[in-house]
Amino acid sequence: MSQAQDVVGLGNAIVDVIAHAEDAFLAAEGMAKGAMTLIEAERAETLYARMGPGVESSGGSAANTMAGIAALGGRAAFIGKVKDDQLGAIFAHDIRAAGVAFRTRPARGGAPTARCLIFVTPDAQRTMNTYLGASVELGPEDVDEALIAAAQVTYLEGYLWDRPRAKDAFRKAARIAHEAGRKVALTLSDPFCVERHRAEFQELVRGPVDILFANEAEIRALWQVRDFDAALSATRGLVQIAALTRSEKGSVVLSNGKTESVPAEPVQRVVDTTGAGDLFAAGFLHGLTQGRPPAEAARIGAIAAAEVIAHVGARPERPLKALVAERLG
Repeated sequence: MSQAQDVVGLGNAIVDVIAHAEDAFLAAEGMAKGAMTLIEAERAETLYARMGPGVESSGGSAANTMAGIAALGGRAAFIGKVKDDQLGAIFAHDIRAAGVAFRTRPARGGAPTARCLIFVTPDAQRTMNTYLGASVELGPEDVDEALIAAAQVTYLEGYLWDRPRAKDAFRKAARIAHEAGRKVALTLSDPFCVERHRAEFQELVRGPVDILFANEAEIRALWQVRDFDAALSATRGLVQIAALTRSEKGSVVLSNGKTESVPAEPVQRVVDTTGAGDLFAAGFLHGLTQGRPPAEAARIGAIAAAEVIAHVGARPERPLKALVAERLG
């Protein structure tokens, strides 16, 4: 790697297939609206056959965040596993074309490249059905030690916690980052993900995590409280920075003993909320690694999130660097 990265992300390498659907379709298929559900290969094939016209694009939560950082003019790298198949080639091409360094070796055999079938309802909510495929083969041997040690922040995707070998990769990356005096960031990813791993996530937040990202539902699920203020109280003092998003209510940032509220950016029409949290994290981490104070970093995150929810797909379509310069002056 010729140049140290601002942020390195570890996560599931996934190709998204996005289609519009009615609420009745979700109900008929037994889907939990707005959630991410892990599915097996047979279910993935069945749902794909029942989808309407879809748009394919490379995705994965941490990968989307790294693409957002690159679009903002930052230096980003991604570690994630694909197979040497057609979707794997698409993923690798797309993330490199976005300006993100990606050097993880593809798997030669085993399960195919992961895919996420995303159904967007008329209210712009996205319901995700994810077949993890080859992405679960990510292991400690895939962690590039020099890359992690040189990056300002290592960003870890909560979804990655679903498989033991991926957990080992997660822990190894966090250890290397801290030994090099770097920061570790975690996104909780999804309330259902939190439900599956609550005790372990609480341990991570109390331990190696320096920067925490979560939306309101995720942070309440983490501490099993109904009230957002109670979740704030439970989080305060456990990490150096917590950036908690609240959709149209904006975000709340906890840092240096302060609690700061940052408004959401106006959006003329919300089309698809896929990637909103991913792009908020991109803007926040880009701002932070460029020396901006946390509240200003959250403003950049809000600008990036507003751009991505105004169109279908989880990666920016407008030049974010120019958009942020225009909004912040």
